[in-house]
This record gives sequence, structure tokens and C-alpha cells, in this order.
Amino acid sequence: MARMGGKKHLKALAAPRFWPILRKEYKWAVKPSPGPHPAMFSFPLLIVVRDILKYAKTAREARKLISEGHFKVDGRIRKNYKYPVGLMDVIEVVDTGEKYRVIPVPVKVLGLIKINDEEAKYKLCRIEDKTTVKGGHIQLNLHDGRNVLIRVSDPKNPVEDIYKTLGTLKLAIPEQQILDYIPLEQGTLVIISGGRNVGRVGKVVSIHKGIRRHRSIVTLEDKNGNKFQTSLTYVFPIGREEPLIKLPEGAW
Repeated sequence: MARMGGKKHLKALAAPRFWPILRKEYKWAVKPSPGPHPAMFSFPLLIVVRDILKYAKTAREARKLISEGHFKVDGRIRKNYKYPVGLMDVIEVVDTGEKYRVIPVPVKVLGLIKINDEEAKYKLCRIEDKTTVKGGHIQLNLHDGRNVLIRVSDPKNPVEDIYKTLGTLKLAIPEQQILDYIPLEQGTLVIISGGRNVGRVGKVVSIHKGIRRHRSIVTLEDKNGNKFQTSLTYVFPIGREEPLIKLPEGAW
């Protein structure tokens, strides 16, 4: 996959392959601004509005709609047409009430799925890292750039810290209240966020940890009993017995 580098502009041919843009018709594409998701693993909001949701025919029309505040991402109106929209984000069309979630999909890497009002009240965030901050409290650093503080009453015995890296938080949006926690362990239901198995859903059978995360291998079993493997890097917990988010028909 091509890299965007530090340039302000992006040639259409160098854009991520999962962007549904007309590469031969346009020389340039919108480059996502720095934000909660990596540039090469997100859509600029303009592309979501124009090319995916089809609310505009031109970039100018899309920019106008976005600047007028017609679209929310994770419960907040975003007026920057370059705002990066990525994995598990919830998009709302303010005028119509339509709501969508960004999920991994086979081959295309990322796609949108329409969700109901209840599901749009939360998102899933994978814990990428944990740090201890002043006062002995625990800070959870999440995949979308969020930080959640877990306050502990006794730093020597932090019973409140039940969270482990690569587990998933179910967060209310935009409040960021923790509604649930799904640890990554045997039996956890996960979706694959990258690699050749992107978009596949399965239950964890075993985890073989290597020296580094990308060298750790996870064995999974899909709904038909077929086993497959992927890197620990790509495993995103989405539930226990059943998924906490809507999936494409037939995925699980």
C-alpha cells in the first residue's frame, strides 16, 4: 500500500485502494488531515459524503454540506471535509437521521453498514496501550486516538484496573462512558481488521504469542467450523457469544 508522506496533496492513483473514487477521471484526491485514524486506514469525510453516501456529486457540493454541519462523526458535528473517518466510527446524517458504522469488509478493507438509533449510541474501541499516570491512575489508549482514564482508589492494589491491551471497550458516544469490556481471550468473538482475512468474523481458538505483536498468531474458527489464522495485530474483539455491532448478512 502506498504511503501518503508529508505532502499537502494526494494523487488519486496513490490513494488507498479501498477509496471508491474515479482515479482516471480525477488527478487529485482529498488527503485526510491528521486525526484519530491513520491516513492510509481511513476515509476523508468528503469521500464518505460524495462517493459512498452519494449526498453530493462534486467535491464543492460535499464541502458545502459538510461546512454547514449536516454530518456527525461519533456524535459530534464535523465541519472539516478532510476529517479522517475510520474503523468503528459512527456517522450520522443530521437531516435524515440515517446512521452508519465503519467496519472491516472483505477485500475492500473498510466499508459502511447502516445501523439503528440504539446501536449508534456507542462504538467499540480496541485498547492499544496502557500507561500509569499521576496518582497511580490508569490511562487506556484506544485505537481511534481516544484516551480513557481509569481512576483507582489504591495504586498499590488497583482493583479497578480489569482492562488488558487488545481488549475492547464499548463506549457511549460522545460521552465516552464505559458500557462494557470484552477481553481478548479464548472464545472471544472477533472481526479481522486487516490482512488477507480482512472482514472475516470468528471465535478465538488459541493465541500463540511471539516476541512482537505482529509476530503473534491467532487461530480462529468461523460460524461454519472452518479454522483460519491471522496476526494478533488484526484481531478486534466485538463480543462474547454474539456481536455487539451489526455485521453484514452472513458474516456470523
